[in-house]
Amino acid sequence: MAPIPTPPADPQDALDSYVGLAAEAAEGQARERGWSTVRALPPGAIITMEYRSGRLNFEVSDGTVTRCWKG
Repeated sequence: MAPIPTPPADPQDALDSYVGLAAEAAEGQARERGWSTVRALPPGAIITMEYRSGRLNFEVSDGTVTRCWKG
């Protein structure tokens, strides 16, 4: 059986620092800090629960990040 690959580590980042930023500015900052995937979601969006290393999620209301989490 082949070994299970080890996913790369997520960037060391203070996720609370994105809350309150404009969505576009937050996405640019996240990419600069090394996040490979950034997605903006409206409040209450239905999403799957799979964890993806390197992905940063933003909940965006009226163009402003209101919540941020990994995966």
